[in-house]
Amino acid sequence: MERVIFELAKLINILLAAVLGFAIGFERKLRFKEAGVKTHTIVCIGAALMMVVSKYAFEGMTADASRVAAQIVSGIGFLGAGIIMFRGQKMHGLTTAAGVWATAGVGMACGGELYIVAVGATIILIGIQCLMHSKIR
Repeated sequence: MERVIFELAKLINILLAAVLGFAIGFERKLRFKEAGVKTHTIVCIGAALMMVVSKYAFEGMTADASRVAAQIVSGIGFLGAGIIMFRGQKMHGLTTAAGVWATAGVGMACGGELYIVAVGATIILIGIQCLMHSKIR
């Protein structure tokens, strides 16, 4: 029973990641960007899940949990590279790719139980996006 309660508590990490990823994605959806609610939510949940698994599934083993975190960063970088494209002489999707990468960081913070960092980073990320969008137009 104790293990069930422990795992349910870890599920809160993933639920928070879903909420924060949704918030980031919703801002992008309002601007009709390539990656919106679904993409940001899934990336955030996935990163949080991988962090929880790397942190708790291998307890008692001589495993390095930070190795999973490093792989999340490089894996999301690969995903972001697929978002970036050239149309004519202009590059598109760079901010979206960076946003997806940052969203993975928010998920990693949730999975690592850094809740204030995760919420704060989400507020900063959405704030910067809104501020820069309003200043440009």
